[in-house]
Amino acid sequence: MSLYITSLNSGSNGNCYYIGNDQEAILVDAGLSCRETEKRMRNLGLSLATVKAIFVSHEHDDHIKGIHVIAKKYQLPVYITAGTLENGRLTLEQHLVSSFRAYEPVTIGSLVFTAFPKFHDAADPHSFIITQGPTVIGVFTDIGAPCEHLVRHFRQCHAAFLEANYDEDMLDKGSYPFHLKRRIRGGQGHLSNRQALELFLAHRPPFMSHLFLSHLSQNNNDPDLVQDLFNGESGGIKIILASRYEETSVYTVKGKPGDAAAPTTHQPDVSAHTSVHMTSTPEAPSGLRSRKALAGKKRESNPQQISLF
Repeated sequence: MSLYITSLNSGSNGNCYYIGNDQEAILVDAGLSCRETEKRMRNLGLSLATVKAIFVSHEHDDHIKGIHVIAKKYQLPVYITAGTLENGRLTLEQHLVSSFRAYEPVTIGSLVFTAFPKFHDAADPHSFIITQGPTVIGVFTDIGAPCEHLVRHFRQCHAAFLEANYDEDMLDKGSYPFHLKRRIRGGQGHLSNRQALELFLAHRPPFMSHLFLSHLSQNNNDPDLVQDLFNGESGGIKIILASRYEETSVYTVKGKPGDAAAPTTHQPDVSAHTSVHMTSTPEAPSGLRSRKALAGKKRESNPQQISLF
């Protein structure tokens, strides 16, 4: 069975991604109003009536501002961590609140949803993969730095929403104050075009078919620039720009049995609870102290910043 995916909006003005099949679907984040979400889905021949759950990556307003109304109107369960719920100050009906934990799969019909921790300046931020049989979709945005969790899952994806937030020269020369520039590129903010491209070139699997360039900055990026950058290195993969102004088309993605990520020589110690710094390379993002280890099982508790190569 195929998966159908689209970006309903992607950017600091609102983020919402749709992944589904012929029977059920989920939303990753709901940063648009209910009315605008309904409108954009109608434009695509989709309906919120098929959506069975909303999964929340973190508490920033551009990811949650539509959740209260959408969840209440359609009585949708909202999968959210306790830290995100508290810091987002969401007032949800109690019976609609469901929790998730990193690396503990959640099944919605034939969709299996798995979260893993990431670097971002939020209380309890997570990235996600959604699988159906052999097909794997990744949602990787709002990432301050690459880590072994991100690399491991990117290498499994038939399609991915990957952040390419800013062009480094545009950010340097732009009008943002220094503290905001430092926040964006400081290791718990966002991925630059260069970082996203390095990840893509080093770790794209041979079976990847679609890449959605996502969460582009309005002031510090140029859609034509980033699309040209990736188109020149696409290797036959369909490159889609996830707009901050409108929905993308719906794309069909289907894996096949036997698709598997190539082995990697990097074997991270994911049980470590200490601060980890990236191996120094000329093109590597600067090192940063990792977030406090997530409570729970030792085996996957703390993302570790790594060299992409």
